[in-house]
Amino acid sequence: MDHTPLTLTKARVMTADGLHEGWIRVHGGRVSELGTGDPGPGERHDVGGRLIVPGLVDTHIHGGAGRSFPDADPEEAREIVAFNRRAGVTSLLAGLVAASPQDTLRQVSVLAELCEEGELSGIYLEGPFIAESKCGAHDPALLREPDIWEFDAWLKAGRGHIRMITVAPELPGALELIRAAVSSGVVAAVGHTEATYEQTLAAVDAGATVATHIYNAMRPLNHRDPGPIAALLGDERVTVELILDNVHVHPGAAGLVFEAAGPGRVSLVTDAMSATGLGDGEYTLGELRVRVREGRAHVVETGAIASSTIVLPQAVRNAVAMGIPVEEALRSASSVPAAALGLSEAGRIEVGGHADLLVLNEDLSVSKVMYRGTWEV
Repeated sequence: MDHTPLTLTKARVMTADGLHEGWIRVHGGRVSELGTGDPGPGERHDVGGRLIVPGLVDTHIHGGAGRSFPDADPEEAREIVAFNRRAGVTSLLAGLVAASPQDTLRQVSVLAELCEEGELSGIYLEGPFIAESKCGAHDPALLREPDIWEFDAWLKAGRGHIRMITVAPELPGALELIRAAVSSGVVAAVGHTEATYEQTLAAVDAGATVATHIYNAMRPLNHRDPGPIAALLGDERVTVELILDNVHVHPGAAGLVFEAAGPGRVSLVTDAMSATGLGDGEYTLGELRVRVREGRAHVVETGAIASSTIVLPQAVRNAVAMGIPVEEALRSASSVPAAALGLSEAGRIEVGGHADLLVLNEDLSVSKVMYRGTWEV
């Protein structure tokens, strides 16, 4: 790490309280000063009036660059992290899918090591405690009812690095599992579910605070049977994940999410798989084969829509294209997911915080990426 202070000048800096024209000084991998006017002597980098924003935070991602987190290969996991970091995602959780109890233990144990190295911000378990009828790209043969003893074994293997687990509230033992997760410091999410409106609210009352990719893999909205969608959108305690690749959710339906939840409750995620960054072809997600055509991923055996093939900055651009204000779109991919998952040093620009920064062009494409004070791109 270069310990010489570097000042990024002629910038529009996005902090927690808005956009400010001025400069930002980086020293020792952290933001040391923010200011306006003349920054004084020292090394400078003129960003030419571009926008400087926090590094983005993806809390629901399974892979990329031909690699997959469920494979639990440390070097391949590092490649996924590096691929995303170069693209502007400086913090992410390793997303797992339904697997056998033994495989899940192995995956969690391996990925915990990368969390301890600082490569990952945590581990996300999307299953196996989800509804078979809404399994999506999870192998239905590997789904099971919530089991607190099994969950406790994962916690031990994860050594404090399991950050979130998705649970279908209607399953036997689901509320007990949600309470156990929350009491252990793990965020409980509602998703892959047939839950009723009332069952969903019971899960939120038990401590669930995240909606797993709203709309997708859950009972659809109906005016007489509102189900989980209405319950999750209408509850201020819930942060709502949204896959904004214009495949999983139509922009018109996505607009309703932003309108119903309001600023500060929408978390843009990719749910990306190994095909991200590559071309069309056949890939795997956990134990399932997934075919990608024109960027759209579907499970070969069932035809169910699978993960996305975008990186998070594209979701931000898609949000802005549908009329979401730039700052709101950016916060939905940085400070909102960071706060929802308790990632205290991610997703924001503040003095003393990590210098994880993006320099964006006028069209919101990524010009430069800084991670912990070092230029990645």
